Amino acid sequence: MPEDIPAPARICLLDEGYGREVRSLLYHAYRHEPTFAYLFEGQRPGYERRLRVMIREWVRQHFYLQLPALGVMVEDRLVGLALIVPPLRRLGVADSWAWRLRMILGTGLRCTRRYLDYQAALAACLPSDQVHVLPLLGVHPQYQGQHYGEQLLQAVHDWCADDPGTQGVVLDTGNAHYLAFYERHGYQEIGEIAVGPIRERVFFHPNPLSSKSAIA
Repeated sequence: MPEDIPAPARICLLDEGYGREVRSLLYHAYRHEPTFAYLFEGQRPGYERRLRVMIREWVRQHFYLQLPALGVMVEDRLVGLALIVPPLRRLGVADSWAWRLRMILGTGLRCTRRYLDYQAALAACLPSDQVHVLPLLGVHPQYQGQHYGEQLLQAVHDWCADDPGTQGVVLDTGNAHYLAFYERHGYQEIGEIAVGPIRERVFFHPNPLSSKSAIA
């Protein structure tokens, strides 16, 4: 197969049985992100361990709460994923005291407070309660630039479009490299969060359409 033709992918719903693959992919996707480098003090020894702790605990609680997660599979390898928080979830990952305690023990009180402040600021930017939120998503660096990101976003839109009550999808990024990508796929900037020196942009895609309805 020519190198410029990406391998075919399939979309699947992930559960806790994929926990190890999910944690590994998110670590590689986020380890160089400026927002997380600030939140978990990338300039101080132990940053990679603290980042792994955050990802491990978030993924564990996400699946414990039975929240949806979509994956992009290529030849049985997970190459992209999105964790999804549906509208009107009264209890989120960061609301759990057990999660907070594990975060404090694993990343320290200061990093945990920074992360909670970041989550609170993001929640304040939501346009309504009737939106799906993507707290963590990414494509493995080895598979970026092969259109798997587009397939992942469309899969998310298909999933969310099946909920008649949704008003859209919200995600955020502090990496300027992704701004044009999200805008190209219909996302509008609706807010900005100051995460230390980082400008975290909040994006909203109103009323996503399913690719199935587009075909029909």
